[in-house]
Amino acid sequence: MSIYIFFLVVLFLLAISDLMVGVANDAVNFLNSAIGSKVATRRVIMIVASIGIITGALFANGMMEVARKGLFLPQYFLFTEIILIFMAVMFTDILLLDFFNTFGLPTSTTVSLVFGLLGAGVGMAFLKVGEGGTIVVDGVEKIAQIGDFINSSKALVIISSILLSVVFSFIFGIVIQWISRLIFTFNIEKTIKYYGSIWGGIGISAITFFMLIKGVKDASFMTPEIYASIKENTFLIIGLSFVFWAFLLQLLNWIFSVNPLKVVVLAGTFALAMAFAGNDLVNFIGVPLAGYEAFKLFSANGGNDLLMSGLLGDIITPSYFLIGAGVIMLIVLWFSRKAQTVIETSLNLSRQEEGDERFGSSAFSRVLVRKVVNTGTFFSHVIPQSVIEKVGKRFDTTDLEERTKKDPNPPMFDMVRASVNMMVASILIAIGTSYKLPLSTTYVTFMVAMSTSLVDGAWGRDSAVYRITGVFTVIGGWFITGFAAFSVAFLLSIFMGWAQLFGVISLVAFVIFSFYRTNITHKRRENNQLETAEEVEETRSVASLFEKCNTGIRKTLNTVNDLYSNTINLLIKENHKELKKQLKISTQLEEKLNNKRNKLYQTIPSLPVSESIEATHYYILTLDYLKELAHCTTFLVEPVYNHVDNNHKPLIGSQAEELTQLTNAFDKFMKLVLSSLEDNNQEKLNRINEEQAVILLMIKESRKNLIKTIKRNEVGTKTSMLLLGILNETRNILIYTVNMMRIQNDFTVTVKEEK
Repeated sequence: MSIYIFFLVVLFLLAISDLMVGVANDAVNFLNSAIGSKVATRRVIMIVASIGIITGALFANGMMEVARKGLFLPQYFLFTEIILIFMAVMFTDILLLDFFNTFGLPTSTTVSLVFGLLGAGVGMAFLKVGEGGTIVVDGVEKIAQIGDFINSSKALVIISSILLSVVFSFIFGIVIQWISRLIFTFNIEKTIKYYGSIWGGIGISAITFFMLIKGVKDASFMTPEIYASIKENTFLIIGLSFVFWAFLLQLLNWIFSVNPLKVVVLAGTFALAMAFAGNDLVNFIGVPLAGYEAFKLFSANGGNDLLMSGLLGDIITPSYFLIGAGVIMLIVLWFSRKAQTVIETSLNLSRQEEGDERFGSSAFSRVLVRKVVNTGTFFSHVIPQSVIEKVGKRFDTTDLEERTKKDPNPPMFDMVRASVNMMVASILIAIGTSYKLPLSTTYVTFMVAMSTSLVDGAWGRDSAVYRITGVFTVIGGWFITGFAAFSVAFLLSIFMGWAQLFGVISLVAFVIFSFYRTNITHKRRENNQLETAEEVEETRSVASLFEKCNTGIRKTLNTVNDLYSNTINLLIKENHKELKKQLKISTQLEEKLNNKRNKLYQTIPSLPVSESIEATHYYILTLDYLKELAHCTTFLVEPVYNHVDNNHKPLIGSQAEELTQLTNAFDKFMKLVLSSLEDNNQEKLNRINEEQAVILLMIKESRKNLIKTIKRNEVGTKTSMLLLGILNETRNILIYTVNMMRIQNDFTVTVKEEK
């Protein structure tokens, strides 16, 4: 008995961990529209979402049976087997969600749960069948098959509903957003006065119907009498709700100039947070609660093993479990840093303006965009031009672009799109909840956000291929989630079925280690992004641009100097492990400078026009040279690492000595360059040129000596090619550095003239 009490404690600890990683993943679902449109301060948005979560937690009871009997048939499993199934599911869910959160990719907690339950159920059934297990069907004992343990019909319904939710979300998002934009256009200041209150009344009434009427059926506090009364007066409630909200929104607009769409977005945030808690709470605590119910049946049987037929009945989840889970959700929602990373991915793919893209281009996205462009050209010749022009005026973004230019920190999209995102997503999820179909909240909200951004033209010719690649990357991650959840849960259930207590303890240790490693990885990524954000921060004067440029040069040259010295020394020592670290640092430096170069659009517009032309010219040239320096450094470090990694012959003594002398001279040169940045002038530039000439002469002599050793057959081909590459990249680094310092000298003159 004591071992199963331990298992139950572990199961509830896993539930708390799952709530933490699950909310970090799903916060994007109900926060992205409100945050992206900047409908209110972050604090207000979080408070509204928090109220929605607590309310929705009370509505979650009807979904709990999915975990107990939705995917497998508990009457054919013993308690000692089913508790391990539940633990395998929780371990799998936590590991998968934490991995996706670390890299900022929104995935589905619902898919993770569904396929995890399937995989664990199949794994345990595999063990039972392998041991010659039998089951009793209609009073007759028969040899069990794996399929006999799985609720295949329910599993197919659930999986189908998840897949269909993706299609319906995209289609409904396109249709509703197109109608909405046709009504409001992008100049919402004018159209909001005529249609805002009516639209708001429709939106909030729809949310009221699906969230407060359809959703209360299985609430833990709802009685059949109250629900029957509500159901009888459905149309009356809807009608009164529309009249009330339309009148109230119009009144607020007349008296306090309140934008009705703001109310809709905040109401949608509440509704979607409520739907999230009502629909997805099963993903986090449904499995542990099912384990708790199984343990109560086991205890009532005196600690003797028994089949879990008792899980087939209706079970009301105590409200304190639901409220407790809601409180944990709130804590994670307010303080999770990984949640912010996931939110950024969704917002970047749906933002209205172009700019730096997180994802690259793929062959599929290029072909798709080309086909769409060709199709659009075809229809432009078929549809009457007058119709095209009339519709085109409703989708004209000129007013939006003008407002964006005036705002130093504009929203990623306007409140028309935000309100549609909220309304469509919350309605679809609420329908799924009312029919006890665990739709993927992530799939629905993500696909709605992508469809509405598509309608708004956010995926322009300059960004479409990257956004499409990003969308399919996220969708691809969803399929990986399903496959991985099934596979991992399958293997874990078999492992724990074989290892029992040892297996559970080892998996707990592995989860703790995994959390530790992913937190370190996420913190490192976060620090890199923060550093990059600080470096591309807007500058308001030539002087600040110069200082920013100077700081960037110092950091880069220090890194290049350290990489160069360390790489040569480690090559001589043949230290493979440390060389791998140098290669990683070099690659990160090159990536950071490429990103910095690509974000020029954020710096140039912020400078005064009268000052910016000459200064920006020097700044661009400096970034180009810094990027080339990083490129040369990678081209130097990578061959050195590969040489040692492939166990090629080491350097001979004379070569090691020459490279050591070259390294010392290089270090002296770089320190001179760094000191000259404090007060750049022609005299110091001349000294730099002199030091460069000395090192170039050393490189020339080293190359001649290498040729002599080659002729005498004293070194192999691999070593010869490596040394030639090192000498060549050293020469390139020196040339780019001196050229950059000349530009910096001219930049200094420009700054002094501006003062």
